Amino acid sequence: MKQSNRIRTSRAGMTLLELTVVILVLLSLISILFIGASAWKRGSDRASCILNIRNCQQALRGYANLYGISAGNNIPGGKTREGVIIGPGLFMENPPACPSGSTYTGLSLTTIPIQGELLMECGFTGGTLHIPENSSDW
Repeated sequence: MKQSNRIRTSRAGMTLLELTVVILVLLSLISILFIGASAWKRGSDRASCILNIRNCQQALRGYANLYGISAGNNIPGGKTREGVIIGPGLFMENPPACPSGSTYTGLSLTTIPIQGELLMECGFTGGTLHIPENSSDW
């Protein structure tokens, strides 16, 4: 009896199981990337919102220092903060806008805040609030 020596040749390519595993790994890595990107976006929106509040606060302090108005006093002439610090050629060109789409409260008041008191607050309520941890030197 004669035995034939057959050489098995392997086929190049991937099996269906291997392809499924690769796709599952890629999908899980992409989902982790999206979760991280959304957390980064929320954090950057919060930081940008707090910077908007700080910039408005500093602009009003600059106005008060320029015209010798003490904290706790009203802006002379019955003007509002928007007419004093926000506008073309003033301390801020455009009104601040929260990157998360919320609105600011307290921007149109007429009193210069005492140091440590916030000029305005963001109305954002979803997730982490847009409130600075420490505003005592503002």
